[in-house]
Amino acid sequence: MTALEKLRNAGELLEKYGIDDAEREAEIIISHCLGIDRLYLHRDNPEIPGDILIKMDEFLKRRADREPLQYIIGYTEFYGLKIMVGPGVLVPRPETELLVEEAIKIVSRQTLNPPLPPFTKEGEEGITQSQINLTCSLRILDLCTGTGCIALALASEFPGAEVFGTDISGTAIKYAQENARLNDIVNTIFLEGTLFDPVKKLFAVRGKRFAAALIIANPPYIKTDDIRNLQPEIKDWEPTQALDGGQDGLDYYRQIIPEAKNYLKEHGYLILEIGIHQAKEIKKLALDAGFQNVSIVKDFAGIERIFFAKKDKRTHPCTPLKRGLK
Repeated sequence: MTALEKLRNAGELLEKYGIDDAEREAEIIISHCLGIDRLYLHRDNPEIPGDILIKMDEFLKRRADREPLQYIIGYTEFYGLKIMVGPGVLVPRPETELLVEEAIKIVSRQTLNPPLPPFTKEGEEGITQSQINLTCSLRILDLCTGTGCIALALASEFPGAEVFGTDISGTAIKYAQENARLNDIVNTIFLEGTLFDPVKKLFAVRGKRFAAALIIANPPYIKTDDIRNLQPEIKDWEPTQALDGGQDGLDYYRQIIPEAKNYLKEHGYLILEIGIHQAKEIKKLALDAGFQNVSIVKDFAGIERIFFAKKDKRTHPCTPLKRGLK
């Protein structure tokens, strides 16, 4: 069977099972299995070896079962990086690239000392003293890092920065570390734990307080009762822990926003991705927590998507709210 014959059959199969843009997804699966670009698939129309045909049918069955395409091929593209994904981590969304773009604008406008050369890691186990420059002029913290896509995009853009990523999921941290290696990015440190706790502990043993120029996060913000209405690719495959923001979707924001001031340098920024219809409540959380400079940026669909808050002299550290996270 030729590639174009298989493409036609595969597109019809995926369309039958309700896959949006079935032909394009069939094209991706077939070209991936053949190890060729989609352009060459159409130009050369190669014959498909028997073992590759079996692999294609396996992948197509998985997609017909509504397993995310990115899980099946094992990676996705995010802000020019190749990001490995699979069960246990969310697939990075295009709107999160807007979060990265806005963060880059903010960091680029700040007055920074000359960037430091990227540090070199000494081994894979543990964190060595040489991996952490306690006087680094640009320190970034990515909460709920998942695959590490946000942290890695910022670390790539600012190679003199130290970029920390934390996540409660050990599986996510392993993906993030592997994605750093895959993209040859050395100025990241990924730590397992709840929100700020890992960096707090890491710096405490060195007698220092963690202070970042930027704290960024794309936390879980789907309402618990809304998860059942999501696409099968999301509700049946992606980790609920990384989606569920509580009954009103704001559980993580209630933790992050008040506590962030204790981990920001003066004039540092907190930048968060938020869900639809959440802007008003999140602004109130920030104002109640003492932030004065807050704003929202809309995404390309006109949805209020990116939240900003700046720490200044009027923003005083406060005691974090004692709320549990799922």
